[in-house]
Amino acid sequence: MKTSVYTLSFVLLTAFTSCKKDVERGQVIELTNTSEVDLVDKPISVDKKLLRPKDGLALYPLVLFNKDTLPSQLNDTDNDGQWDELFFVTNFNPKESKEVRLLWTDQKPLYKMRTSVRFGKRTSADTPVEPATSETMMANELPKSLGYQQYQTDGPSWENDKVGFRHYLDGRNAKDLFGKKTSGISPEDVGLDANGAVVDNYHVMEDWGRDILAVGNSVGLGGYALMTENEFMRLGVTVEDSINNVEKTSFQIVAEGPVKSVLSYTYDHWMPNDRTYSVHETTTIWPGMYGFKNKVAVSGLKGDEYLAVGLVNINTDKELGIFDDNSKYVILYTHDRQTYDKEWWLGMALIVPKDKFIGHTEAPKIGNLSNSYLAKLKISNNQPTSYYAIAGWELSNERFADETYFTDYLKKLARQLSAEINIEIKN
Repeated sequence: MKTSVYTLSFVLLTAFTSCKKDVERGQVIELTNTSEVDLVDKPISVDKKLLRPKDGLALYPLVLFNKDTLPSQLNDTDNDGQWDELFFVTNFNPKESKEVRLLWTDQKPLYKMRTSVRFGKRTSADTPVEPATSETMMANELPKSLGYQQYQTDGPSWENDKVGFRHYLDGRNAKDLFGKKTSGISPEDVGLDANGAVVDNYHVMEDWGRDILAVGNSVGLGGYALMTENEFMRLGVTVEDSINNVEKTSFQIVAEGPVKSVLSYTYDHWMPNDRTYSVHETTTIWPGMYGFKNKVAVSGLKGDEYLAVGLVNINTDKELGIFDDNSKYVILYTHDRQTYDKEWWLGMALIVPKDKFIGHTEAPKIGNLSNSYLAKLKISNNQPTSYYAIAGWELSNERFADETYFTDYLKKLARQLSAEINIEIKN
């Protein structure tokens, strides 16, 4: 569905700016790093209401800083069919202010893809997988009841230039990890054979990397459940089940672009016991970070539930590490040879909001939700809670083999996530 593409040429940009006086004026956006922290690939989201897009032609943004064009994209965040967000990433020195100029063109600029989403489905065991951007799965459509796995890589996968992940849409709803050895986007046929059939070929090392994490009956890295003081409630079921505890699961690729990809999940009529919930989840990835952002909102809460965000611990006996010296976030992490067969060093972490964090617990060693450290977060009915899931593999960066380097990265990342950018439209 995607290929890497080149950046807009200087010649093309010169043509735009020399021929169109209205384009020459543009809008100036002043961005100010309000923190004392160096920021790399800091995400910038500008509301459409603040901008003056040209009327008429289907136009595309050009975000210019000095003589450089910053890759950007327009996103429809509220799913109404109209874009409402201009998004790009850029770097800042501490306390730096910079002016970028926003121009508009009717020729679509092409940028190198630094994020991506892959999703494919087959309609029978004998038909090839076809790319898709959305899916609705009912409770009786699990692999064990169908007799085959209908999804490429068991569900959608997403990545940036640092790391990749996948979500078990097949009822398990755990999140798995693809370690990347290159910054390029992994091939579109990961999880498929030459005939387009679903096949597990991603546990073998390739030039781009491979699946490196054993998940089992955990919720993986950044997956979640609900819990009360007496019970863990898994969202979905295990690979051994033929009927889901979620009546309808809906998935959609909301955005896929050079600097941001967004996935959306809705779980209607989830019945883990005698209770009934609905859940909406949004997963976002942008370049430069060894992780992704997840946002979860649950309706139907009784008031005694907590959100339990998972960090699989199948291949480590180490205690969970915790840092709480950041003003906005708490970091929970593990660092060990915790890949398949304990072959490589891997650091994994959750960065969770400090104002919602009330401790952690551990799932049982057996059962339908097991082998996980769980961050315990306060939640309110239908109010979103956001957190980050992070993974540093030694073959992505050899220095991740050192625990101190990994924890220093986590602390620096938390500071970057905490930093606020002031956005001012000057004309």
